[in-house]
Amino acid sequence: MSVMFDFLASSPTAWVGVISLLGLLVGSFLNVVIHRVPIIMHREWREQCADLQGLESPNKDTFTLSTPRSRCPNCGHAITAFENIPIISYLCLAGKCRECHTPISKRYPIIELITAVVSATVAWHFGFSFSALGGLLLSWALIALTFIDLDEQLLPDSITLPLIWLGLFFNLSSNYTNIESAVIGAIAGYLSLWSIYHVFRLVTGKEGMGYGDFKLLAALGAWMGWQFLPVIVLLSSFVGAIIGISLIIFKAHNRQTPIPFGPYLAIAGWLALIWGQQINDAYLHWSGLV
Repeated sequence: MSVMFDFLASSPTAWVGVISLLGLLVGSFLNVVIHRVPIIMHREWREQCADLQGLESPNKDTFTLSTPRSRCPNCGHAITAFENIPIISYLCLAGKCRECHTPISKRYPIIELITAVVSATVAWHFGFSFSALGGLLLSWALIALTFIDLDEQLLPDSITLPLIWLGLFFNLSSNYTNIESAVIGAIAGYLSLWSIYHVFRLVTGKEGMGYGDFKLLAALGAWMGWQFLPVIVLLSSFVGAIIGISLIIFKAHNRQTPIPFGPYLAIAGWLALIWGQQINDAYLHWSGLV
């Protein structure tokens, strides 16, 4: 094992290649997370409601990330190990179910490919290091949160809250920032959006964002420190505005249709993880603060 670690540490190409393959495998698992976590949440809510009313639990079967096996939603065909190989299985099956030939969503291989590219970028940026491990965990969580929020307009506590603690843990040894900046970043990240939410609600009578957004920005603050919060918020707002306006112009969204903010925070947070210092320096220079 030590020989393999020494080899990966001494060969950046091999390190990035191994992490790319790992990213494909993790991407396949993230497809499961993205699909099943919201279902698990809804089942838990229904169970809690039934319990409060003194009714029998509506959930008669076990449903977790691993149980039951993944199946074709059309014919119920159980997905085999061969059919679960990232990207390759999709190509071999021509993008269709092996049994009923119903088209399989292109999003599955796309998420696998995105995860591989993102993972390779993190491995290249941080090298063979403990910081790379943290960067990978954060990146994978952000990918899952992005697609769950796009689908359900939810940012699950089961992902955002552990991210806050993981960010603080990795910064105990100042992997991305010092622990003082991380703690302040977590507090400031949460309170900043919390304050905006309540001011917006008082002025308009509407809710502009959800509590999951507060927790996600708190997590990003815990990972990168309070210094990067302004850039993350500005960058996410800019990207969100551009995409939102484009969707309205091309009539993909109605003006009244809510657009989740979580994906833009996740994208901005990941960009800050990799190129945060350069972005921050450019912002300070552009704004005339330096």
